[in-house]
Amino acid sequence: MILLIGNWKMAPKKSTEALSLAKKTLEIARKYKKSIKIVSCIPSIHIPFISKTIKNTLYIGGQSVSASTEEAQTGLISAEMLASYGTSHCIVGHSESRERGETDEQVLSSTLLLLQKKITPIICIGEKQRDAQGWYLSTVKSQIESIVLGIPKAQLKKIVFAYEPIWAIGKNAAREATPVECREMLIFIRKVISDIVDIKTANTISILYGGSVNEQNGTSFILEGGANGLLVGRISLDAKRFEQLAKTLSLVS
Repeated sequence: MILLIGNWKMAPKKSTEALSLAKKTLEIARKYKKSIKIVSCIPSIHIPFISKTIKNTLYIGGQSVSASTEEAQTGLISAEMLASYGTSHCIVGHSESRERGETDEQVLSSTLLLLQKKITPIICIGEKQRDAQGWYLSTVKSQIESIVLGIPKAQLKKIVFAYEPIWAIGKNAAREATPVECREMLIFIRKVISDIVDIKTANTISILYGGSVNEQNGTSFILEGGANGLLVGRISLDAKRFEQLAKTLSLVS
């Protein structure tokens, strides 16, 4: 089954708009539930409101979580808070969070706290830019090792990695990544994991692709890129485009 995760980022602005989008996304999730698992990672302020109405088929996820259980963490959200509203997934280590200062150590701590609350961590990894010498691989390797070395082997199958080449994301993207580049990186990611644990464990971990994914190119990252699913941003806020992506994915699952 393909995992399709929508990152709503800091939108919609109003709770009524968020609920409307959630209801539309729920219908999409119901329509394609036999082949696609859809998760909407929404701003934490909307989670209590939406979780009262959206009870099944569409999974609700958080966008970040505190790396600490200390209460003196003004402005942050704990894993326990997310769990209390039935949140099933949570993004950690997103490039935007890392840009604000989130470290590999904090990503690991957040991941462990989420696992304690039975919330699936969606761990974002990826390089800022590519160099001809291949030094960017060491960046991704370091991000992977910081997680895999810090989690009990039995827990690794409960995490999800999302490879997002930062240079291919957003309005300032240098270009879109290709499915071939995606496949090469996913092979590399599994190799790093298998070197730490074993190939069997590495193959049980879902690896998603994210980075300027849309309804036109989404399936290529599954079929040619070898991804187990997709992490998408802005099109998850457009129900029509998101449904078109889900439809195309359902045809290849």
